[in-house]
Amino acid sequence: MAGSCKASFTSLCVVSVSFFLKYQFSTDVVMRCLAKDLQTKLHGQHLVQSVVLKAIQGFVNHPESNKPLTLSFHGWSGTGKNFVARIIAENLYRDGVKSECVRLFIAPFHFPHARLVDTYKGQLREAIRDMVLRCPQTLFIFDEAEKLHPGFIDAIKPYMDHYDNVDGVTYRRAIFLFLSNIGGAAINDVALDFWHSGQNREDIGMEDLEHRLRAETMDSQGGFAQSELMSGHLIDFFVPFLPLEYRHVKLCARDAYAARGIDADETTLDEVAKAMLYVPKEERLFSAQGCKSIPQRINFFLP
Repeated sequence: MAGSCKASFTSLCVVSVSFFLKYQFSTDVVMRCLAKDLQTKLHGQHLVQSVVLKAIQGFVNHPESNKPLTLSFHGWSGTGKNFVARIIAENLYRDGVKSECVRLFIAPFHFPHARLVDTYKGQLREAIRDMVLRCPQTLFIFDEAEKLHPGFIDAIKPYMDHYDNVDGVTYRRAIFLFLSNIGGAAINDVALDFWHSGQNREDIGMEDLEHRLRAETMDSQGGFAQSELMSGHLIDFFVPFLPLEYRHVKLCARDAYAARGIDADETTLDEVAKAMLYVPKEERLFSAQGCKSIPQRINFFLP
């Protein structure tokens, strides 16, 4: 768990949710840690902060849920999708993404060949079943979900559906996260429209994006968009990650320097932010790479 939470909410923060459930402690401290990390470490994503916290909190606090929690993260590269997945893991499990209760699948790395889809299906079903047997509240993360082969993810659709059990195994306490770039352009269009109309980006609501994002995802090509998860309405929330602006890039640079024990001044932070590419061409409003390359780019500005 993040150091800031450990300092603020005592060492109880370093134990997993399963510890709280087993020993009948309140999960409130864990959720406070999650809320704090989302608020202080994630920049420019007010919708993510709200939706993810409420979704995780509601799921953890209601162990009798009738299905696993399934979230779909959408947005440009560098806007924080992997970062938020890691924050969730760090707050729910003592060892974070290294926990035996967390499994990351990267579509083009773990499932590269279309001709082996049937083999991958069997391997995935077995992997998920084995992990849930060991750790009922497992976190599964599917990165670059837009690159999943057609028909592949349907192999585990029963595990995410409204079943008490599948072949004697209950999956209702599992959490599935799907991360993709699908809908990124639609999200950016909404953010740009708000900017052009003089409205604050913080006024963008889920009602402005979620239905549009759901529709665009279902109209997209690929194994994730065309899967039974979509047609079966098994995604609980489509979570939009907004494009990041200059001010957010500065905050990312500040955090990157702080991680190295450096208190960077405003001039240095401006230099880092100015070195990024901003789009669209006319407005130069959004960082084309988000904050993805910031930890590496600050090396250029170190004394």
